[in-house]
Amino acid sequence: MEKHAVKLGLKENWRQFLLLVIVNGFVGGMVGLERSILPQLATEEFGMVAKTAILSFIVVFGVTKAVTNYFAGAFANKLGRKRLLVIGWIFAIPIPLLLMYSPTWEWVILANVFLGINQGLAWSSTVVMKIDLVGEKQRGLAMGLNESVGYMAVAAIAFLTGYIAAEWGIRPYPFYLGIALVVAGLLSSIFLIRDTRHHLAKESIAPSNIPQMRQIFWETTWKNKNLGSVTQAGIINNLNDGMVWGLFPILLASRGFDLKQIGIITAIYPAVWGLGQLITGKMADIFSKKKLLFSGMLLQGIALLLLVWAESMAHFIFLSILLGWGTAIVYPAFLAAVAENTHPQDRAESIGIFRLWRDLGYAIGAVITGILADKIGLEAPIVFITGLTFVSALIIQIRMKN
Repeated sequence: MEKHAVKLGLKENWRQFLLLVIVNGFVGGMVGLERSILPQLATEEFGMVAKTAILSFIVVFGVTKAVTNYFAGAFANKLGRKRLLVIGWIFAIPIPLLLMYSPTWEWVILANVFLGINQGLAWSSTVVMKIDLVGEKQRGLAMGLNESVGYMAVAAIAFLTGYIAAEWGIRPYPFYLGIALVVAGLLSSIFLIRDTRHHLAKESIAPSNIPQMRQIFWETTWKNKNLGSVTQAGIINNLNDGMVWGLFPILLASRGFDLKQIGIITAIYPAVWGLGQLITGKMADIFSKKKLLFSGMLLQGIALLLLVWAESMAHFIFLSILLGWGTAIVYPAFLAAVAENTHPQDRAESIGIFRLWRDLGYAIGAVITGILADKIGLEAPIVFITGLTFVSALIIQIRMKN
């Protein structure tokens, strides 16, 4: 494809965009494999009791994914987006097999190392490629569609694995879904996806009112008021998501819910998160990103605080919906805001740095959750992380410019 023939926009590139959306659905499904049943696997098959030990898989996943995000951003221009995507799927091959046949918990941890690399490379690649394709005006919509399908896949696979585990046991049958996802993701990435380097080159030719950064890492991390505000909110968002991922199944089991009910409740949160972004993605192109980020983080804090008093299935379903909607509001706005505040040549690396910090939130959230739950009780990490979420919303309100 010649550079002069390249056009930017969702309509102009809808075929490749749709294929990337589908591939990201497969990527999201890999996370859904663990979402509802891994804590039960830890207790029932490996006899683990301490919450810190049980949540170790999230710590490992978060750190690995975070570091991989950074390298995905740093090498996206050098190696090419498609190549990173394919490499990401190659790392996914051992995951379902390790989860199905692991004789010790250490093998499950290893599976999460591979999962973190898979997510860091594959999800990051699809994000950057979609931004390359659509150009400046439709980034929010592009991210909404990307994240929507990714997290709907998380929800769908989380529900299916919970259902299969309840009917036929925790292993091996739920993880057969993972084999199907790996085959579909790898083959479609190799044979159907095209690299977007020409689209990036076309956008880079046009003049940009955003100067290139001399210190991309520190500007994205904190020094730039807008980028720094977005980054800290990303950390806190995934910090509370890491808590919900690890604590929700344990909390629900402690209150007498069975595996099917746990599967339903844990699937609703990412389902609303996913479906909601079909709406909030477009909102990120229209409304102030500062207002969206503030209101979304505030709503997350309210939902988390109310979890302390939740008892019935109806309570947990309502709060899962509320938390999912709050997360849906911020997620497309995160990436659209980073793209809006960076030069095209800096964008992939800046997104990688943002995703580095954001996904470290998984690990931080799991560590805090495990320690506080073991020392004080299951409600303690909910209250503490709720406070951090409210503080994050306040930082956005004070520091970020419209």
